[in-house]
Amino acid sequence: MNELNYDEMVQKALKMVVRDALRAVAANGLPGSHHFYVTFRTDHPQAVVPTYLAERHPEEITIVLQYQFWDLDITDHSFEVTLSFNDIHERLVVPFNAITSFVDPSVKFGLQFAPIMELSQDMMDFLPQQESPVRPEETQSGSSNVIVLDAFRKK
Repeated sequence: MNELNYDEMVQKALKMVVRDALRAVAANGLPGSHHFYVTFRTDHPQAVVPTYLAERHPEEITIVLQYQFWDLDITDHSFEVTLSFNDIHERLVVPFNAITSFVDPSVKFGLQFAPIMELSQDMMDFLPQQESPVRPEETQSGSSNVIVLDAFRKK
């Protein structure tokens, strides 16, 4: 038997935290002062962003889900949302594997990820991902509630 791949299991579980938070918001709206900053790779093969945004942000963009977002739809592998950019409504598709960070500053919560970009979506589901270390001073609020698991990784 091969070793248990705890990194893979933890990464999948943390991506499901993001998915479940978005599903709750899609069903019930944002509760209280909750809002999300979602940073993702615009160059991820399954990400769908308007060309002009991809040209201005060729690698990564941060979107805010707070006041003006519409039609939030969640699947097992991605979420879709309509946002306004300079008063133009645009539909984005964000694969969970393209997300590099997810922050809810209202409760000082954040997650950091490194995306998997080269493989098909089916293959991505079975591969481990590693998050980038985040220091508290790099987070939005200076909180230390960012989950970083590098200390537990086998070298």
